[in-house]
Amino acid sequence: MRAEARVHWNLGTSALVEAAVTRGEGKLAADGPLVVETGPHTGRSVRDRYLVRDAETEQTVWWGKSNQAMDPAHFAALKADFFAALGDKPELFVQDLHGGSQPSHRVKVRVINEFAWHNLFIRTMLVRPSATELAGFAPDYTIIDLPSFRADPARHGCRSETVIAVNFTDKLILIGGTRYGGEMKKSVFSLLNYLLPAHGVMPMHCSANIGPAGDTAVFFGLSGTGKTTLSADAARTLIGDDEHGWSDTAVFNFEGGCYAKMIRLSAEAEPEIFATTKRFGTVLENVVMDPNTRTLDLDDPSLAENSRGVYPIDFIPNASADNLGPVPRNMIFLTADAYGVMPPIAKLTPDQAMYHFLSGYTARVAGTEIGVVEPDATFSTCFGAPFMPRHPSVYGNLLKERIAAGGVDCWLVNTGWTGGKYGVGHRMPIKVTRTLLNAALDGSLNDAQFRADPNFGFQVPVSVPGVDAQILDPRATWIDKAAYDATAARLVDQFVENFAQFAEHVDEGVRQAAPKVPEAA
Repeated sequence: MRAEARVHWNLGTSALVEAAVTRGEGKLAADGPLVVETGPHTGRSVRDRYLVRDAETEQTVWWGKSNQAMDPAHFAALKADFFAALGDKPELFVQDLHGGSQPSHRVKVRVINEFAWHNLFIRTMLVRPSATELAGFAPDYTIIDLPSFRADPARHGCRSETVIAVNFTDKLILIGGTRYGGEMKKSVFSLLNYLLPAHGVMPMHCSANIGPAGDTAVFFGLSGTGKTTLSADAARTLIGDDEHGWSDTAVFNFEGGCYAKMIRLSAEAEPEIFATTKRFGTVLENVVMDPNTRTLDLDDPSLAENSRGVYPIDFIPNASADNLGPVPRNMIFLTADAYGVMPPIAKLTPDQAMYHFLSGYTARVAGTEIGVVEPDATFSTCFGAPFMPRHPSVYGNLLKERIAAGGVDCWLVNTGWTGGKYGVGHRMPIKVTRTLLNAALDGSLNDAQFRADPNFGFQVPVSVPGVDAQILDPRATWIDKAAYDATAARLVDQFVENFAQFAEHVDEGVRQAAPKVPEAA
């Protein structure tokens, strides 16, 4: 590092906003948030993420498409070049933070940034230590994020000039060639997903909240399925919107902030989140702003379909002060079904819950990953395959054990399409989803009359007060019933084909939970 380099340690929100504006990294909107652009990288660079394959990880990581290997020699070269680039920076910003809100299950992370707004992003996202904790802070892991760094595929063993490399032995994460703030957040999530199972803690890609009776609900789902929206409920206390651990005593947030999709955000449908777009301390990524009036246009996707906002969790009025709550009473798997085959809600047995957890069926929503421009049916095991370093059965078995021990009610909720597949039908109305969720969470849905879904075997309510009965039966919403049957049969085949990779790792009950095409079809 240059002798004249200035290193700013643990600056607060106001100082970091001032630095970002002064350095030309972003601009203040009329109502106070900092507005920034991430350039060509408006989502995660999933094909540029690597884990170092060495003695520590050889037998513990599930190597494959989601967990690409980098050899130690390539990482050593990357590390040397990163440190050389770090030394050339005239100004750096450092934050010491916690990943995890339960003290007995947290990791200490030091984050080094060349951008002030990145430093504000991660300070907002993770758990901020107290002054006493900062005084004796010694990091367990370090993240260095240099967007200006350009990787050399030949020298560093990567695919492009963008690289996200995790070394569990060196306890170091290097991020280069991208300005997308979400890479830092997801790197910490991947870190905890690797560390916590060894201590019997279930890491989860989910949001979580607590009802008036002290009942915790967790909402699994990929980006765009509604984790943030559905957990921000004025009648329930928010624990967190994206990443949690389930220990013997609590569900605890990994983070101290929220990272919400902003595109077409509605003040009517999502008032708590919408209000954060008018707060100083919020950082808005790729939200279009009028250069003269500084007013926002949340409906304009010209910079990115995946426009995002990061804000402290206490910007949500009913957020938990401790970022944790009791162990769950209800578990919800959210899927954005692009085929329009899934019902808006279904009740699952524990075996079905593990089957659907390992399957992780949803549709990737436009903008959450580079190259995805419209919903695309996909299977992402554990509803978060890109962030799960260990074999899915590790997480699946942990989940099944905890469901059984706690008598948890499990539900599958389709926030995707109804009345036909994508391009024919329409998105499930959020009012319908909220009405059905409220009935599940307050226990009244357990008293409903149910039917067995002919394809998936799970239990679907026949009628629910306040909901049109037709929408509860997806086949009934299709004009062309034969087209529905054919589409459902194709989806069943996709489920079965995808689950073959897990069959030998689960018991017979889970294997029997697989969907089947009705003989009459």
